[in-house]
Amino acid sequence: MNTQLITPAATVLVIRDGKSDIEVFMVERSNRPPFGNLFVFPGGKIDTSDHDSRAHSLCKSISDGEASALLGIKENGLSYWVACVRECFEEVGILLAEKKDGTKLDLNGIEKEKYQSYRQDLLNGDISFYDICSKENLELMTENIAPFSHWITPDVEIKRFDTRFFIACLPDNQTGIHDGNELVNSLWISPQEALKKAYAGEISMIMPTIKNLEQCVGFNTSEELLNHQKQLTNEDIPPILPKFFKENGNWVGLLPGDDGYDEA
Repeated sequence: MNTQLITPAATVLVIRDGKSDIEVFMVERSNRPPFGNLFVFPGGKIDTSDHDSRAHSLCKSISDGEASALLGIKENGLSYWVACVRECFEEVGILLAEKKDGTKLDLNGIEKEKYQSYRQDLLNGDISFYDICSKENLELMTENIAPFSHWITPDVEIKRFDTRFFIACLPDNQTGIHDGNELVNSLWISPQEALKKAYAGEISMIMPTIKNLEQCVGFNTSEELLNHQKQLTNEDIPPILPKFFKENGNWVGLLPGDDGYDEA
């Protein structure tokens, strides 16, 4: 049994309405482990700064108590919402925030260069995420973010994560672009097309990514999918811990509910 510390993490499926279907923003990680050359969603571990009460105060539509209840934890649930926004901005330049007076950001237009500079300063450690929000009088669009799934890295892995996946609608006047360092490619793609490419071996994905994409299928608009998730409670999103074992020299993976899972 792998007893190594399991790191809390947040990952975001940013979605938008395409011409004929919902599209999700996917990124390809560099060849560095543990997710080398895989197509995933933006995200990362929960940082100490995500627990900052000042950052929590920027979340306009949800309290820490409400967020914690949605995740089934005692406290600091709001840290996951903050991490979602911070990681999206750091990794792909999408900022799930707006001015406190309700004014929308224009990261595709007049504010593009300013926020690109902020993003680089943030990546360099020259400024904190809270400082950017404070300087620009921003609040986080937490009403635009909802829990989606909960995956725990199996104990056969060296690095383990307790990852909460979230869904978020892309704000107007934003598009997203990979950082060119940890992420080497990015694309907007329908869940069906992404799954088709994964099954054909054209792009590499791990099981949680595939299952999250499958969960997006069947919804007509991004708002419909977001609203569906916002109706759910923590009990509706149980943790999923895949189990792997060797059978006749080959690895076999099981999910909760599969035959033999409880005995594996």
